[in-house]
Amino acid sequence: MKRVLIPLADGFEEIEALATADILKRAGLQVVLAGVPGTMVKGRSGVKVIADKRIDEVNAKDFDCLVLPGGNPGYINLGKSKKVLELVKEFDSQKKHIAAICAAPSILAKVGILDNKKATIYPGMEREIPRPRHGKVIVDGHVITSQGPGTAFDFALEIVRNLVGKSQAEQLKKELVYE
Repeated sequence: MKRVLIPLADGFEEIEALATADILKRAGLQVVLAGVPGTMVKGRSGVKVIADKRIDEVNAKDFDCLVLPGGNPGYINLGKSKKVLELVKEFDSQKKHIAAICAAPSILAKVGILDNKKATIYPGMEREIPRPRHGKVIVDGHVITSQGPGTAFDFALEIVRNLVGKSQAEQLKKELVYE
């Protein structure tokens, strides 16, 4: 079973993090929510979540995909975490899937991962990434980016497609009564 790591920092966007986690679990993926720095994390709208682990308790070798949710100031708090930045670099060096939504692609740009990749980001933040593209979801190699809360289903289904295949993603789309 493929494993997905979703770090959550105070101010995370609940729709992006929780809808994605739910859809990935429905696809049969094992999802681990890791709190930055502790296990009690509060979203941008005030929803409190108890993460499965603290970010310091996770190791990149145990996961197949890293998903970074946005939300303000969630993405800023993720970008300030040394451990999160180390994980991003390690996943990239091993060409493991990295997915970032909303403002979180700016974290990938911060560490140079998007230098030669097409990506999308929350509208109005295009200057934060080197090669911005318009689109709900952009895939370039092992990197998946998306625009924001309204694109969370498309984002999650693209992660499913990349990790377990197109037929599983299409079946899940039907079950979710999506489009």
